[in-house]
Amino acid sequence: MRYELMMPKEVRTAIAENWPVVIALGVLEYHGEHLALGMDTLAVTRCLDLIEKERRLIILPPFYYGAASYAVEKPEGKGSVHVDAEKIMPFAKEMFKGLLRIGFRNIHGFIHHQTENFTAGMPTDLAFKFAGRQAIFELLEQERGEGWWGDKSMADYYAQHATGSDPFNWIKIHPLMTKEIIANYPFDHAGIGETSLMMSLCPEGVDLTRLDPEEWYSKSAENASTELGDKGRDMILSHIRQVLQN
Repeated sequence: MRYELMMPKEVRTAIAENWPVVIALGVLEYHGEHLALGMDTLAVTRCLDLIEKERRLIILPPFYYGAASYAVEKPEGKGSVHVDAEKIMPFAKEMFKGLLRIGFRNIHGFIHHQTENFTAGMPTDLAFKFAGRQAIFELLEQERGEGWWGDKSMADYYAQHATGSDPFNWIKIHPLMTKEIIANYPFDHAGIGETSLMMSLCPEGVDLTRLDPEEWYSKSAENASTELGDKGRDMILSHIRQVLQN
């Protein structure tokens, strides 16, 4: 269910039933001459479109304005939009605070941009991870007061943590492709992996006739196929389903 189309009664139902609240996090970034600028974000939104057909969840409007960086190409005439992570974090914190205040406690962000080493993190996902933690800490102090964690009522905190029911599970950020998926599917930038994924999920965002042979990072895209993209899509959907189980 799209959040912007929901009625207040539906919001109350979603809170009562603890529906997952999901947001696609991404960037607008140059992905060679043959791919749409929104590739990283579109990969997430199109997968969420498919998951929405299977189960109850809330899909927030996507966030496209992440820290793209200019590492691949300069932005002039290429289209990348870079917003510094230090500017993203305050926005993300306020967004998460708002969602928590509404009553949501099952919030998930999915990101594809620069997630090949997700444990270490990169600017966009780190900004949202930190913002989520800050928002939770702030809410807990407001509701429970200082010293809330040391109170006797929290004696089972580590047991809660083990079962996944502690407050710091209220907001989670996930890579679209886990390390297990990456081990079985090519992870690249505008190459065979991303191009195939777009051919499967968003074919209108691919034009292989424009492939630039001078770009080393996109050269492998000449071997891209919808069949390979379908394989990646199916692994990603399985991952999302597992994350959203509740």
